[in-house]
Amino acid sequence: MLEGDCTAEEAEPLLQMLQDAPGGMLDWTTCTHLHTAVLQVILAARPALIGPCGDTWVARWASFMALQ
Repeated sequence: MLEGDCTAEEAEPLLQMLQDAPGGMLDWTTCTHLHTAVLQVILAARPALIGPCGDTWVARWASFMALQ
């Protein structure tokens, strides 16, 4: 679960967690700010995402990209 401000320092532990649990799910609904390093990990690992991202900009971007 990603909560609050998700900083660049959280990217590496998130990557490790996602690698250790392939097929895992990621709840990002309570994330208020998602650093691009964390977003890159999510895009590379492709976990199943629960709900829309709590970071409004990322939520809008993700919704736009799904329409492409």
